[in-house]
Amino acid sequence: MQNKYKLILLVFLLAGTTCFAQSGSNIPPTPSTKGVTPPGTPIDGGLSILIAAGAFYGIKKSLKR
Repeated sequence: MQNKYKLILLVFLLAGTTCFAQSGSNIPPTPSTKGVTPPGTPIDGGLSILIAAGAFYGIKKSLKR
């Protein structure tokens, strides 16, 4: 019963702080690029390694069972 009240209190406290964090009045202006496109973010190498490691771990776990 005590944990239930702590959980409810925690949820309300966290919900209150996120409401203040999402105020839309201080939105910074978007930077103008004047025809120059910014470079893309390279996510190919690290993402491929993470997907391969996840697949390897999943296959290893499923074969153990």
